[in-house]
Amino acid sequence: MAFDYKKEYKEFYMPKNKPSIVTVPSMNYIAVRGQGDPNAEDGEYKQAIGLLYGIAFTIKMSKKSDHQIDGYFDYVVPPLEGFWWQDGVQGVDYTHKENFRWISVIRLPDFVTKADFDWAIEEAARKKKTDFSKVEWFTYDEGLCVQCMHIGSYDDEPATVKLMHEYMEAQGYALDITDKRMHHEIYLSDARKVAPEKLKTVIRHPIKKAER
Repeated sequence: MAFDYKKEYKEFYMPKNKPSIVTVPSMNYIAVRGQGDPNAEDGEYKQAIGLLYGIAFTIKMSKKSDHQIDGYFDYVVPPLEGFWWQDGVQGVDYTHKENFRWISVIRLPDFVTKADFDWAIEEAARKKKTDFSKVEWFTYDEGLCVQCMHIGSYDDEPATVKLMHEYMEAQGYALDITDKRMHHEIYLSDARKVAPEKLKTVIRHPIKKAER
């Protein structure tokens, strides 16, 4: 049975659809940075997704290659995630998607080292005849956050974010979005196959203790 991060770490991937406080440990990711509307046909975002999965599956299938990763165990590739921001905006302005800046990521299993990652970049480039130079190793120590499962269209996220912020303030916390701590989304549904009203997305915001 393949190890499934969503099932083994439900506190990070399967929160309830009401806000909660969570402390997220440091994790390593496959990452691609870009900007612009994620819905744009042939845009940077859709190209980034292809690059991420190219590396994710190269690492997953390394067991069938000459590169045997120390400590490898069979696993389900973790879900696509994204860190989002807009210059000069506190939080996210959903009405101006063209101004989005983002880091799209897929979590790496802990057994993957930087050397294994570098091998995967070279291997994928060789096999797929594709330029993977935009793909980077990204470590993110998220820390204290408020999170909630959002069910529905991405455009309806502001209502869930409002609930999260009301909850965090009631618990004595303040929003702590900075250039190092970002609006974070984890995509549990494939938007190409699931109706907008049924999409499941974990929304996570960094917080800190409110000053009295």
